[in-house]
Amino acid sequence: MPSGNPPAKTGSTAATRPTKPGKAAPLQVRPPARRDVRRGPTAADAIHRDLRAEIVSLRRKPGDPIVEKQIAEAYGVSRTPVREAVLRLADEGLIEIFPQSGTFVARIPLEALPEAGVIRKVLERATVRFAAERASRSQIAALRACLEQQREVDAVGDANGFHQADETFHALITEMAGYPGFWTIIQQAKVQLDRCRRLTLPVPGRMRTVIAEHEAIVEAIAARDPDRAERSLTLHLDNLQITVDDVRNAAPLYFSGSLSDAGLTGAAMEGTP
Repeated sequence: MPSGNPPAKTGSTAATRPTKPGKAAPLQVRPPARRDVRRGPTAADAIHRDLRAEIVSLRRKPGDPIVEKQIAEAYGVSRTPVREAVLRLADEGLIEIFPQSGTFVARIPLEALPEAGVIRKVLERATVRFAAERASRSQIAALRACLEQQREVDAVGDANGFHQADETFHALITEMAGYPGFWTIIQQAKVQLDRCRRLTLPVPGRMRTVIAEHEAIVEAIAARDPDRAERSLTLHLDNLQITVDDVRNAAPLYFSGSLSDAGLTGAAMEGTP
């Protein structure tokens, strides 16, 4: 469970989100629309998936309360599968549970970000090399189709759609490499980085730059050139760095800890668009 001091006890599971002095920000809890899901493990999986997506996309922001009763009512299930999903998210560092105070969306731990960037970089550099050696013509065609999708969502300024297309692009590379399980590990490692990028992006023109970098990766894979593929991928990830100032200036109340806790003060962290 992420470290940190629990919010002030309010007598209920709801809590007020931290605000700047002099500003009032009344809490508005908007549970998802009621969904028809089966009870049991399938319901817990669906709730976990949806809550995780809402937290990573910042639809549920750090400090927001997680009210299990409301979620259970929204899904038409008992609180048991909701509790299971919440505990899984707590294990992932996305939810904090404070006895006697409540359950809240976790703050983003700054000290965890540099290591996450390194894990992603090491695994993706390996997979892109394998992809260049093993990719079939149909797989390369799928990568090109994904690039076209990125161009389409960029044309309409759809940042969320671009993020999903970018995820698909990198997942395809791990499949081409023959190690699709790597993408699961990468996603787990970079979940806090993804939350950061939602705060610091979109930057005007950034999506077009990312597309150009993706094109270079695809061309290197298509040319069966592992060295060029790795260089292109490394350049791409290096260009996605989040600086300490970016993170701190975006929304300081959303973060916990500091980079100095990891001995990396002043460092930068690879992220995702």
